Amino acid sequence: MHKIVKDYYGKQLQNSDDLKTSACCDASRTPDWLKPLLARIHPEVMSRYYGCGLVCPPLLEGCRVLDLGSGSGRDVYALAQLVGERGHVVGVDMTVEQLEVAERHHAYHSERFRFDNVTFRLGYIERLGEIGLEPGSFDVIVSNCVVNLSPDKDAVLREAYRLLKPGGEMYFSDVYADRRVPEPLRNDPVMYGECLGGALYWNDFLRLAQRQGFADPRLVDDRPLDITDPELAIRAGNIRFYSATWRLFKLDSLETACEDYGQAVIYRGTIPDHAHRLVLDKHHDIAAGRVFPVCGNTWRMLRETRFREHFDFIGDFRCHHGLFAGCGGGLPFGRGTANGAGACC
Repeated sequence: MHKIVKDYYGKQLQNSDDLKTSACCDASRTPDWLKPLLARIHPEVMSRYYGCGLVCPPLLEGCRVLDLGSGSGRDVYALAQLVGERGHVVGVDMTVEQLEVAERHHAYHSERFRFDNVTFRLGYIERLGEIGLEPGSFDVIVSNCVVNLSPDKDAVLREAYRLLKPGGEMYFSDVYADRRVPEPLRNDPVMYGECLGGALYWNDFLRLAQRQGFADPRLVDDRPLDITDPELAIRAGNIRFYSATWRLFKLDSLETACEDYGQAVIYRGTIPDHAHRLVLDKHHDIAAGRVFPVCGNTWRMLRETRFREHFDFIGDFRCHHGLFAGCGGGLPFGRGTANGAGACC
């Protein structure tokens, strides 16, 4: 599978228009605060973008960030502007041709940004220790439509957990299916290269994340994918595919369910570009200045991470009231992308 992916992304795809699905994000969905950052990125880097989501979480100033499967470097150079001169971004990719594009324009971006805070490394995202990345050395790990391409997804999340600092997070977009993809499609080179063959059934992803230490995965955003190639659409049959963005916090204290301890938070409105509201995930759209009831896990995700100084916290863990109201199961993805508010999971 590594050989298939290297060939597909290194030789067959020359720009994002060559993709056979609607995986690449619609420019109209790009938030206003991100557009100036993308405008500073070299056109060749932009043209070789094969992502499926937005992997720029808030509050990155001064952070050390790792991009798994960084490709030609679009997300790395966007993140470099967000972490600033005090931060650093490391991009890892196994495809030589993609890294050559990223490195070719390294000096261009350093000149435009007026600082150089980017490093690229050739390597496999399942074996990050082989390229000298130290345990507990990153505040945030991102990935954009790459984990599905890995033949060992357990290893990817295990490595991510190992490299994150306590309280750090993995914030990534990928392709998921509403059921398990059958073996003939998983072994189809084009389906695999298009991020469909390797897509995880969403419930298997939740189990995988929890198995590797991420107890409470949070869905941030999702949208259905259209397979624009008629032949591939026939092969896919009734399987529905989604682009989805998740955040996984490295917090040992998280529970596997959203438990109610009578807690609440108040957002101070102090995070740059998020003065009026902070969207933690699809079910937590937190308005500034409002008392917002949360489960114990959400309370910890805000109090024991880089978000702490931007919130006031109400309550503790002395009194348990059972499962937080509104928690349940079922397909987490929707037909649209609107964020909910005021409920936990």
